[in-house]
Amino acid sequence: MRRLGVLTAAMLLAGVTVSGPAAAQASFDGATQVLTVPTVQADGQTYRDLRLRLDADGRLTLLNLLPPLDVATRAQAAAATAQSRSNACTPVQPFYWEIGDRTQRLAGGAVASATQAAVYDAGTVMNIASASKWLYGAYVAERRSGVPTAEDVQYLNFRSGYDSFPLNGCSPGDTVGSCATSGINGRFTPANVGLFLYNGGHMQKHASQPSPGMGLGAMDNAALAVEMRRVLGADIALGFSSPQLAGGARLSARDYAVFLRRLLSGQLQLSRLLGAYPVCTNPATCVTARSSPGAGVLDWQYSLGHWVETGAGGDGSFSSPGAFGFYPWIDASRSFYGVLARAAGLGQGVGSDSATCGALIRKAWHSGVAQ
Repeated sequence: MRRLGVLTAAMLLAGVTVSGPAAAQASFDGATQVLTVPTVQADGQTYRDLRLRLDADGRLTLLNLLPPLDVATRAQAAAATAQSRSNACTPVQPFYWEIGDRTQRLAGGAVASATQAAVYDAGTVMNIASASKWLYGAYVAERRSGVPTAEDVQYLNFRSGYDSFPLNGCSPGDTVGSCATSGINGRFTPANVGLFLYNGGHMQKHASQPSPGMGLGAMDNAALAVEMRRVLGADIALGFSSPQLAGGARLSARDYAVFLRRLLSGQLQLSRLLGAYPVCTNPATCVTARSSPGAGVLDWQYSLGHWVETGAGGDGSFSSPGAFGFYPWIDASRSFYGVLARAAGLGQGVGSDSATCGALIRKAWHSGVAQ
């Protein structure tokens, strides 16, 4: 640890920072006194394959450092990954994908399958299911001026005890409030307060309640869409197929990308709250989690309306996959966003399959190597 401390101090003096997933992947060989880091950030650029040797006199010798990848190389690798007929993206084709930074789209395109032509593009409007949750998390953060209350946090990371909301729990003619109380939707389980249960009931209850809730109870689909656009941006063509805050939004990849760019550029209060207030979600690893889409498999954490892709195989990205296959993300470095857009209908693993493909495309983009 002393040797690593010396190396870290020297790298900081040189203007090089290693953090997040890169720091977790760094390795130090005690025999050779060589530190290897897959990626490092310096002067706003991502360099690759850093190898430094700590010499006996305390000086550092740079053994290797590859320059930043250009956009064309990244885009080519990501496109090859998305279009592959032999990786985890094959089962989710056809779909549309894109990657961009805080100002613009940098790469993307429509992907066909082996048996079906490309049917989605940037402007295809679709039901995004649970990708709606990220939008609501951002909405609440804006209403609270970036300081959510303890009650807000409990509702937004699904520990409120309002967890009996079934899939497709709202009718198109409902309001936010009538949906929140329909059938068993509003049932409260005191024993589950403080425990993570992935369920739309938390957000529906929170939205429907008068102050200190969000006071949206009287709003139908049209009114809810107007209110969300008022807060998140009038240029986001956002609609609702049912007034479910956790699953009813309807929009295109192009419009969701506008939202993600706002997060990257710090225009939304949730920008600085990405990954804040995380909770364990895997019942196999913690007693505070009761129910999760990735139960027993993923060790992702849950933040304010969005996932943090931690644990084995995770890269620290922020995301909100939807049950019909819509998968938006922001990488751990908060430098790039991505969207994988499709509406495959409800089925076992549809959302997780898109997330797996999306993570491959993201890895190809960062590495410049097709996956």
